[in-house]
Amino acid sequence: MSMMMTAEQKMAVEGLRKFLDNEIEPKIRAHGEHFIPKNMMKSLVSALAEYGLIKAPHPEEWGGLNMDWVTHLRLWEEVAVSSLDLAMPILINVCAADLLINHAPGHIQEKYLPGLLSGEMFAGIGISEPDVGSDVAAAKTRAVRDGDHWIINGEKTWISSGEYMDLFICTCKTGKGELTHIAIDANTPGLEARGISKIALNGQSTSQVFLSDVRVPMENTIGGVGQGLKNTLVTFERARCHMAAWGYSIARRALEESINYSQIRSQHGKQIAGHQLIAEKIADMATHIDAARLLTLRAAELIDNGQRCDKECSMAKWYSTEMAVKACRDAVQIHGGNGVTKEFIVERLAREAILGPIPDGTTEIQKLLIARLLTGIQAFR
Repeated sequence: MSMMMTAEQKMAVEGLRKFLDNEIEPKIRAHGEHFIPKNMMKSLVSALAEYGLIKAPHPEEWGGLNMDWVTHLRLWEEVAVSSLDLAMPILINVCAADLLINHAPGHIQEKYLPGLLSGEMFAGIGISEPDVGSDVAAAKTRAVRDGDHWIINGEKTWISSGEYMDLFICTCKTGKGELTHIAIDANTPGLEARGISKIALNGQSTSQVFLSDVRVPMENTIGGVGQGLKNTLVTFERARCHMAAWGYSIARRALEESINYSQIRSQHGKQIAGHQLIAEKIADMATHIDAARLLTLRAAELIDNGQRCDKECSMAKWYSTEMAVKACRDAVQIHGGNGVTKEFIVERLAREAILGPIPDGTTEIQKLLIARLLTGIQAFR
């Protein structure tokens, strides 16, 4: 495991960084935190897809670049440094495409994969429900067989890209103790997405999804009947690596902003970077960011090697997202009164950081998973 980028990775990251700085971030900043309409999001994501976003870890036969997950996370980090609102739909498309490539029937792959990888289409993945968060096996959304179709009823919540999605991958209860993934075209009658307003990340779509007698062919089953829980756990590995990258990416932006501010802001006759307590905060931030990135890239390397990495992904996710809360809080403190104004980006970063420890398994759940994998003793049944 090395923190050093290869020459190829460095070239890809530097090219993407230049494009983000010159073309993408000015548009995002000008738009503010208002909801980004689907056509605008499609334009932005499609442009980034040309730099390897979405495409990087997927096979060339579907329009991917057949690169590794480590390289993909290096690229995704750059987008997240500029805008998590833009990075989130990319995350969902990457994880959805991985699920389709490995488990979906051919007609679903052919219909959706090219569009998902090019950024011309969006996916939503429905796991969480109003009464079901970390306990995926307790899902209540039900799919009942009716001839050669499924009839689906239920409600999903906290669905990223819900108002954008062309494809909804829904986790359904199909029998006692049995979960199944089913592909639903977003235009199917009976499916409705409604946006959720949050403390931050309102530029992208987070939704409730309602399913009322949604009729779907049984041939849209992904991964086989009853395989939903197993396949969800693999998807969580990918998603938790991204959530870990979420943490150190916004912490990195907070650090960059803090370094710049501490060099131009003076108090008591000198730059505040020269004050020991400010210097300590900056040193702590930089060290913890590197530690979080190392944990995350270790997990991504295991994925690249075809190994399960539940423990490593959980370690990276909880450490990085909790670290980001502290780092962004310190960035606000370094900025003083300016840090709580909309004029300075650290105010937004602090709000975004608060969200990180919750999705894809809370910090508390990650620690229980790590302990179970180390001891073999389950904390919940």
